[in-house]
Amino acid sequence: MTLPLEPPLAPQLARGRATLPTGDGWSYEPKWDGFRAIAFVDSETPVGGSDAAEDPTATAGGASLVLLSRGGKPLQRYFPELRFPPGRYVLDGEIVVDPQGLDGDSAPDFDALSQRIHPAASRIAKLSQEVPARYVAFDLLAAGDTSLIERPFSARRDALERFLADDAFRDSSVALTPAVRTPEEAEAWLQDTEGVVAKELDAAYLPGERKGMVKIKRKRTIDAVVQGWRHGKEDGTVGSLILALYAEDGELRTVGHCSSFTAKRKRELVGELAPYGTGRVIPGEPSRWKSDKELEVNELRPELVVEVSFDQVSAGRIRHGTKLERWRDDKPAEACTIDQLDA
Repeated sequence: MTLPLEPPLAPQLARGRATLPTGDGWSYEPKWDGFRAIAFVDSETPVGGSDAAEDPTATAGGASLVLLSRGGKPLQRYFPELRFPPGRYVLDGEIVVDPQGLDGDSAPDFDALSQRIHPAASRIAKLSQEVPARYVAFDLLAAGDTSLIERPFSARRDALERFLADDAFRDSSVALTPAVRTPEEAEAWLQDTEGVVAKELDAAYLPGERKGMVKIKRKRTIDAVVQGWRHGKEDGTVGSLILALYAEDGELRTVGHCSSFTAKRKRELVGELAPYGTGRVIPGEPSRWKSDKELEVNELRPELVVEVSFDQVSAGRIRHGTKLERWRDDKPAEACTIDQLDA
């Protein structure tokens, strides 16, 4: 490759923030639930994952397309359907499956996306047709012989919009992420997408640094049944509460857990939960990180309800831990249904 920026290149990162920043110096974009990837293209013809070198670890040399993850891993072989127009350019963006309408009307499917990281080429080829991915671009880092990373984001965004407006991108896999200039316009994304990424208009692109960008995650809440609890690391403490919701068939299904209690609260919960115990210890879901003993759950009668907040859902489960908002003594357990995860 003969680009002004060559792989590997660490992407600029965002700091977490609770609320949208205000003022005239910001641009706002929806936060996509996909794989962050920097695309290096150096080709006189359209290029895609299927054209990548036989060696999937190749990241330079004669490659015409290099698609690197946030951690610097090559991704091109996993997404053979992605097509990039000819040219010499570097884009920063996100691989998603599949944004039907880039205005936030539908949510990308992260579970379908994660299944694409598979060693079997036949499976990758099959899924690439059944659940095709797209590349959502949100920054232009280089074009031709010119590096743009030292320019302010406002200039890079203008250049990106002009660049992607070329007819060559019309039938490609590359789409432009929406952007607005006021927090009022961005507010809807906090309700309908994974959140918002706000970028300082005057900020240069700073590889690997958490500067010039902030992310505000969508806060979602559900009311869940406390199905059981796991012991904490210290004797006589609760480590986590196991959360469940009622499915359409009436079965109670585990959807996540809640932890991060104070040391005092961990001790108090043992006594508070004791009256609801069934006396049964049931196995938790398998984990590569913990032993079967660590996963054992002290079962509770399905009577306690909590309201919890969380960020993301995948395959009917909350992807990360939740935050306990409050106990819901006013809500019956049978009203805690799994359709809340679709809201």
